[in-house]
Amino acid sequence: MTAETEIALPAHSQSSRMENWGRAFYRFRQSWLSVIGLAIVVALIVTALFAPYIVPHPEHAQGVTNTAFRFHPPSSEAWFGTNEMGQDIFSLVLIGSQVSLFSGLAVVFIAIAVGATVGAIAGYFGGWLDEVLMRITDLLLTIPSLILAMVVAAALGTGVFNMIVAISITWWPAYARLVRGEVIVKKEEQFVVAAHALGASWVRILCRHILPNIVSPVVVKASLDMGFAILTVASLGFVGIGVKAPTPEWGTLLSGARSYMPDYWWTAVAPGMAIFLSVFAFNLLGDGLRDVLDPKARR
Repeated sequence: MTAETEIALPAHSQSSRMENWGRAFYRFRQSWLSVIGLAIVVALIVTALFAPYIVPHPEHAQGVTNTAFRFHPPSSEAWFGTNEMGQDIFSLVLIGSQVSLFSGLAVVFIAIAVGATVGAIAGYFGGWLDEVLMRITDLLLTIPSLILAMVVAAALGTGVFNMIVAISITWWPAYARLVRGEVIVKKEEQFVVAAHALGASWVRILCRHILPNIVSPVVVKASLDMGFAILTVASLGFVGIGVKAPTPEWGTLLSGARSYMPDYWWTAVAPGMAIFLSVFAFNLLGDGLRDVLDPKARR
């Protein structure tokens, strides 16, 4: 009887897990807008990965110019037209997606790593440590994130790495407060009390028992934040303290095109639509994940 029970339990657990995943997938695909968002996000990431190999003029991303072909409108030779330097805008936008998308991903991952660490420690230990960490967090939250990112980026200098660091500094406080609140609730649960009674260390309790149970709200917030992170990256590039030339980036391309509006409208439409599409897609995906992973927010 004991052997049969031991054999049956894993099978039941695996079946229950598969059933939960099936229900989650069913809830997600019920929203066709979320499915469209996921499809666009996957298409954007795949395009960014293979952009240098599929664009017609990869050399334009390295600063090569062709002044004889400047300001040509969209045509079969240049789908998105050319800019003031005769560079193919289609090639620049596709290659620029690497900087914009992957910088946004890096910002969110760094913000989660730092914010989750600070929030988990503050929420678990409480007391004076919680007060100190949360007051620092509140101080950063009182400053508008874009302005703070611009100040930090200007101090560090231009470049992709400095831009990611500057935005991450402004992004982690929100995750710290989210994780802190979830940890405070979870540390009172019976399974945490039992683990503590068995002599488990605080590191094990946090990493093995509490944090895995608060992944859902963090994932939902991260998916919604991705679009705003991309928008912030483009904003820093637009004001000239983001990526160094000649590396293409959507905000930088949009900034260079503003001097030629409205006569050469296509120079601004392509990077502007790329920013809009990516932010829109991640917001749709975030709404779908919220419905699946956050029971309180399900419609």
